[in-house]
Amino acid sequence: MNRIALLLIFLYKKLISPLLPPACRFTPSCSEYAAEAFRNFPFFTALKLSTLRISRCQPFHEGGYDPVPIPNHKS
Repeated sequence: MNRIALLLIFLYKKLISPLLPPACRFTPSCSEYAAEAFRNFPFFTALKLSTLRISRCQPFHEGGYDPVPIPNHKS
C-alpha cells in the first residue's frame, strides 16, 4: 500500500502541485514529508504522520523546519 501512496504523491507533485501557488509553510514541503513518511514507516503510521502534518499546515501555525521522525527500527 505504501507504493500506491507514493505513486499518488508523485502524481500530485507532477500534475496538481504545479497548478497551485506555493503554500506550504514547512520545510520539507507537506508532499515531500508524506513521501518520506511512506518510505520509512508502515502504511498506517505514515498516514497518521502525514495527516497530522497537513493539519498543521494552516495560517495559525508558524511552520518552519519539521522533519519526519526517525523510525525506531528494532533488530
